[in-house]
Amino acid sequence: MMKKVTAKRRAEKRLQIKACIIHPVLSGKVSGRRDIHDIVSEAEGLAHAIDLDVGWPRVVKLTKIQAGAFFGKGVRQDIADEIKQSEPDIIIVNHTLSPVQQRNLEKEWNAKVIDRTGLILEIFGARAQTKEGRIQVDLAALQYQRSRLVRSWTHLERQRGGAGFMGGPGERQIEIDRRQISQKLTKLKKELETVRRTRDLGRKSRERVPFPVVALVGYTNAGKSTLFNHLTGAKVFTKDLLFATLDPTMRQMKLPNGQKAILSDTVGFISDLPTHLIEAFQATLEQVRYADVIVHVIDASRHDYEAQRADVIEILEDLGIEYEESGRIIEVYNKIDLLEGEQQTDVIRKAQFNNQIAAISAQTEEGVDSFLAQVTQVLNRNRKLVSFTLKPTDGKALSWLYDHAEVIECHDGEEGIEVQINIDAANLGKFTESYGYAYVPIN
Repeated sequence: MMKKVTAKRRAEKRLQIKACIIHPVLSGKVSGRRDIHDIVSEAEGLAHAIDLDVGWPRVVKLTKIQAGAFFGKGVRQDIADEIKQSEPDIIIVNHTLSPVQQRNLEKEWNAKVIDRTGLILEIFGARAQTKEGRIQVDLAALQYQRSRLVRSWTHLERQRGGAGFMGGPGERQIEIDRRQISQKLTKLKKELETVRRTRDLGRKSRERVPFPVVALVGYTNAGKSTLFNHLTGAKVFTKDLLFATLDPTMRQMKLPNGQKAILSDTVGFISDLPTHLIEAFQATLEQVRYADVIVHVIDASRHDYEAQRADVIEILEDLGIEYEESGRIIEVYNKIDLLEGEQQTDVIRKAQFNNQIAAISAQTEEGVDSFLAQVTQVLNRNRKLVSFTLKPTDGKALSWLYDHAEVIECHDGEEGIEVQINIDAANLGKFTESYGYAYVPIN
């Protein structure tokens, strides 16, 4: 038995694609948010997310970018020598390359080259499961490939999936000209518009119920899906991988006061997320714009969590969400179970003195009840405390109130059923209009 397992592992190892990562640093352009080691580590994490066997990462300092080949001649030669020795299947440049730069580097190094955008798209292609997700990935990938036309859409290892930019055994060369790409883009945009209309109908349908929407956002691998699974009882894929979740997922959840809400798990954000990729995922991210509460999940166990927090805020503001002034955002500092001593104390203390901040562990469920109370508080800002006197025989109206409001008290009175409720202003108007009861405000 042991021999069979060993043989299988050896076969898998032979099939694994070898990659090396080159991270260029421009003089005076080092990010003030992150240490260079964190940047390289993140790039390695992206490669591992699609099971690439990462060999030597290399940080290259540049005084300027060469228009034709990005790197200077000396640097290109040094890298070429290393490529001859290690023979990687793919070179990942952790930066944006122009089509000309990509092609020239491939010719000079005699190896497949992709940039950061291509790598992220490859991950998205491997992760997308739903029709909407696949449409959005295809749209973003086509926009990326529009001016490149380099071995696109080959899906070289089709059992793995992906966007097909990397190449590999069994590749079929498919020449896609600009006209074909334009036709495909037009078709995909129409399909995505249909998805958007369907989503709008779904949102309007929920507004008629309505259940408030709570959207989880955050840097990739911050623990959103683990929290989502705990709150909804769902089984969304969770793993210590960048972009473990791509397709949006929505489930019903119940708050401590009995109120129902829709919880939405969205794709994770990352620094330097390609602009056209954000544009392609507008349909998915619309649910964040319209959410009643936005929960920003932060991995507090990372030493660079402040930098990740800033990246997410930047993307949300690009989506038109006023982060500091919206009043509907709760920052959740997750993974406090991985913190020790003063570090853990500081995060918990921060949450104690700010009702827009929570400290939790989605894994151990510590602090989750307190966080849910904060969500309820935000949702209740637009709610009213009122009382109704219902007819003793009007069970339908009473049932509606239990489904759409927080019932504080309910008892038989002299004139009928006395009900005190905490209810959303929109629901209050719908109830009075549908059932014809007048309410009495409770101060």
